[in-house]
Amino acid sequence: MRRREFITLLGGAAAWPLAARAQQPGKLPTIGFLVAGTPSSHGQWVAAFVQRLRELGWIEGRTVAIEYRWAEGRTERAAEIAAEFVRLKVDIIVTSATAAVVAAKQVTSVIPIVFAAAGDPVGTGLVASLARPGGNITGLSVQQPDVAAKRLELLREVVPGLRRLAILGNVGGPAVVLDMREVQAAARTLGLEVIPLEVRRGEDIAPALESLKGRAEALYVVIDPLVGTHRIRINTWTLAARLPTMHGSGEYVEAGGLMSYGPNFPDLFRRAADYVDKILRGANPGDIPVEQPTKFALVINLTTAKALGLEIPDKLLALADEVIE
Repeated sequence: MRRREFITLLGGAAAWPLAARAQQPGKLPTIGFLVAGTPSSHGQWVAAFVQRLRELGWIEGRTVAIEYRWAEGRTERAAEIAAEFVRLKVDIIVTSATAAVVAAKQVTSVIPIVFAAAGDPVGTGLVASLARPGGNITGLSVQQPDVAAKRLELLREVVPGLRRLAILGNVGGPAVVLDMREVQAAARTLGLEVIPLEVRRGEDIAPALESLKGRAEALYVVIDPLVGTHRIRINTWTLAARLPTMHGSGEYVEAGGLMSYGPNFPDLFRRAADYVDKILRGANPGDIPVEQPTKFALVINLTTAKALGLEIPDKLLALADEVIE
């Protein structure tokens, strides 16, 4: 499905909770969808999930009800939504991002939880193992070895003299902390000076970026719902500061970032619908293995590259899965 079709399918995102609430309680199996970000940052991913559910015979309003809630990148909001879903007695909670999964795990050990994307679910204690998650949680991990090193290699192809790298991450997210360590280790292996920028709230982002002036030659943005919610602000600032950026998802590049390399998130959300289908048909979530990404994408924004005065090598353009002009 093309990105424009995702947005069309998303349609009136604001109307979704109203449509879901219109269902008679208990009449249909109910999915509580704790969306970690906003309709803008996560809408096309959610639409991919709904489309796949439909293909599997779960038609919203006819064979399944869905309660949508948007956490807007705020951990405290995710906790409130998770508690609300327990009160509503939903049949399954679907979410993404480790902090949101933790919020759901803290309020229920009974309701099945499916994560569409979580970083290092074993390392962060979400599941016992990938093969046998145990408990009431399963889903899709975005943890892949050497991805940070790959991103840095790609960034150096575009910024050949790169010496000083800033890393922006929401340290309120357990998986982000692990990711930042991996990026720092990979950067030091390449002989780069590392400048970590740690944020916890949206209000922290502007001061963190301002502190960078003249200190870095590129910015590595660790993917996270908080940072995703503010991706346009981040890209506007970095463009004005003439700072090349590397991201973990193409949506950040569509919003003006320079380049990204990472899992195909719409595909992960599609696959999460298969987990929900199995659980609604009686499977135990603790017995369904956690899977990892099978599709990765390199996305490059040529308009941003030109604005930064950067030349993208032809061999990199040939490797790109998507080039935005």
